Amino acid sequence: MTIPAAQLSATADIDVRGLWAGYDGVRVLNDVAFSIERGETVAIMGRNGAGKSTLAASLFGLEPELGGHIAIKGNDVRGWPTHRISRLGIALVPQGRGVFADLTIDQNLEMASLWSRRLRSRAWTKERVYDEFPRLTERRNFQSGSLSGGERQLLAIARALLTQADIIVLDEPSEGLSPRAIDEVIIGTVGRLRGDGYTLLIAEQNITLALALAKRALVLDHGSIVYDGPSASLVSNEALQREHLGLSG
Repeated sequence: MTIPAAQLSATADIDVRGLWAGYDGVRVLNDVAFSIERGETVAIMGRNGAGKSTLAASLFGLEPELGGHIAIKGNDVRGWPTHRISRLGIALVPQGRGVFADLTIDQNLEMASLWSRRLRSRAWTKERVYDEFPRLTERRNFQSGSLSGGERQLLAIARALLTQADIIVLDEPSEGLSPRAIDEVIIGTVGRLRGDGYTLLIAEQNITLALALAKRALVLDHGSIVYDGPSASLVSNEALQREHLGLSG
């Protein structure tokens, strides 16, 4: 099922209807539909292979086979190149951190700032990043490949902010991180962005973390959304957890 573009929400930051995506003729997502309002934090959960990363990438036009309707801030972005979509104010923090390992922290931040320098008003500058993330200041001349997982994730988030995005999509942000890094970088930094009114979509395998960060959850199973509702209700629904998230009772 696809929805006419005229029926897409004009008020939601992200509005998806009838989305499908795949590779080599194999469907990964099937008829996915949801919307996210300004300032909302939403977690996408599901087993490995459920389609979480594919859904995150689809919002940026990164999937080779893609159909349905995707609107960002009321703009139907079907067929748009990724750089044009990103200039609407949406950024992806990809799975695996997504930083240039051979460049220093400072060089990574410099590259992320290139396009936004032409803007008259910027919420984030490299100086603000260093002010608010002192750990990056301490390592500013270190090659990014030498950083810890938590430091690389913090750098990846900082790069997204320097694009001046106010919609941040995080794909498996806790993957490979220590409990301390999860607490400091993910819960601390993402919690701060949530408090500042950013719109956040978090694709996360760590169920406990996802539900702690988001009041609303989407559950994907075999490429379809099988739950869209309050995180608190999902916590209490052990049958759904067992069936679609593989959690034992």
